[in-house]
Amino acid sequence: MYINNIAVIGAGTMGNGIAHVFAQNSFNVTLIDVDPVQLEKAITTIGKNLDRQVAKATISDEQKKTALANIAIISDIKTGVQNAQLVIEAATENTELKLKIFKQIDEAAPAGCILATNTSSISITKIAAVTKRPELVIGMHFMNPVPVMKLVEVINGYATKKEVTNSIVELSQQLGKIPCVVNDYPGFIANRILMPMINEAIYSLYEAVSKVEEIDTVMKLGMAHPMGPLQLADFIGLDVCLSILKVLQDGFGNPKYAPCPLLVNMVMAGKLGVKSGEGFYRYQPGSKELVVSTSFK
Repeated sequence: MYINNIAVIGAGTMGNGIAHVFAQNSFNVTLIDVDPVQLEKAITTIGKNLDRQVAKATISDEQKKTALANIAIISDIKTGVQNAQLVIEAATENTELKLKIFKQIDEAAPAGCILATNTSSISITKIAAVTKRPELVIGMHFMNPVPVMKLVEVINGYATKKEVTNSIVELSQQLGKIPCVVNDYPGFIANRILMPMINEAIYSLYEAVSKVEEIDTVMKLGMAHPMGPLQLADFIGLDVCLSILKVLQDGFGNPKYAPCPLLVNMVMAGKLGVKSGEGFYRYQPGSKELVVSTSFK
């Protein structure tokens, strides 16, 4: 399957990162978002991230200009996917929203176009079921930040054709990524293992086993993790962590995946981590200092 024209739906953190890596690798990219302001913000972010690569001499200024020229922005899904050979949905981790989007792109995308989702936990089979091409639906789960992280979790739905899987594996390798193929069960591999660990770290704080910095330090220095689980939860977004844990709990029917009450309360209070400026830590714009949230002092 020859793939050169990519449509990315959603211009947030993941969407602009996915658009960035495809554009940098000479693919034609259409970045789609219903919010024109978000689209302009995404292009600005991509430009800044490319500037960092130029400063580090990993790409040239000419390569940066070419990458930006490879990206077109549009607010209409139907128009944006009409020439696509691969559509990657990178919208908010919300099941109903994703199902709605997949119905739209299935109606508008050309026959033979592969439909991929960047979901971190929602069933590929469930998403594929709302389309008329379930054999062409697959998960393509990039890690954040997309331009830096090497892994792509490639998730087969129940009906995904082997040829589609092979194409996405080859495509990921063209991007300089390392694809790992997994099957469609709640949380796949990455979040089935990661989220219970994060949840257990939150329980350790909730039950006063230790404090925020100590929990993160133990995992960094004792387990060689580059970032502690509470700080990582802040970067992922506590609302996203909660959503994934609910998917695991519902999918397996096992109480061990039940989200910690502290996590539930923090999300209800709007303490979502980096995106809201406060989670387990406080985040000041432009500051690299990490300060434990006053709630846990």
